[in-house]
Formats: sequence, C-alpha cells, structure tokens
Amino acid sequence: MGTSNDLDPEVSVPESHELSTQQCEALLRMGMVGRVAFSTPAGPHMVPVNYTVVDDAIVVRTSPYSLLGTHGRNTVVAFEVDGFDHELERGWSVQARGRMEVVTGHREIARIREVADPSPWADGVRALYLRLRWTELSGRQLGASWNPVPDVPVIPAS
Repeated sequence: MGTSNDLDPEVSVPESHELSTQQCEALLRMGMVGRVAFSTPAGPHMVPVNYTVVDDAIVVRTSPYSLLGTHGRNTVVAFEVDGFDHELERGWSVQARGRMEVVTGHREIARIREVADPSPWADGVRALYLRLRWTELSGRQLGASWNPVPDVPVIPAS
C-alpha cells in the first residue's frame, strides 16, 4: 500500500501539468490501445480497444452485438489512452469526448483501411467500425522535464 503525502511530508509527489491540445493529439495519434467509457441500461462500462486515428477521429472496430456496438453507437462517450513509467515515477494521460458514430460508407471504410485499420486483438468478427470525432481533448503529464512522445510504443508501419 502506498503512502499519502498528507501523512508523510517526506514523500515527494511528481509534478503534474496539463498537456496542450497539440501534445494530446500527438500522443493520441501514436497510441494503439485505449479505453472507451459509455453508459448502458445496467450502468457505466469501460472497455479496452485497439484504435487508430484517421483524420481527426478515433476509430475502433467491434462486433455489432458487443456492449460497445450496442450501447456506444450514436452516444457521447469518453476515451482514454495513457502511458506510465513506474520506475521513474512519470506518466501521461489523454482523454477525448465526443459522439461515437457508426461508419457505414464504403469510401469511408476504404479510407480507414488505407490510412490505419484498427486491428482488434480479440477473437471473432469485428466488422462494425465506430468513429469518435472528439469535441473535447485534454491531458495531464506527471513528472517534469521529459517528453513522453519518444517512449510511446507505436504500431509498426506495414
């Protein structure tokens, strides 16, 4: 169990600061695994997803009958991607919010496949493309004097 700075004044807490919109977008574009949060009749859910960014939108593939495919489409959702270095006590987190929409046009799907098709890791057919055009983008970084961009694992170019 960790200690709290309120209980022990000797414990130092890494400096935290907000990321610019440009920094958030750069980190978002480099990531490959994030989480989508959305509401269902049973309450809130959060699911991990592989994703890509095409133009100014986060794109995921899922099953039409999954929780995300059933309850995430045509609703406002939240998305998060982050990275941590526990040894050096630093990290970052980027959040996006916006309406998740179904991508149906053949040209749009062809464009996504051409730019960066999100490849799901889960078994089964994931033929439903969902797109989140963010209306809000924010983020925070823990730890000063470092640039997290070089440390982000990226999808290898094919």
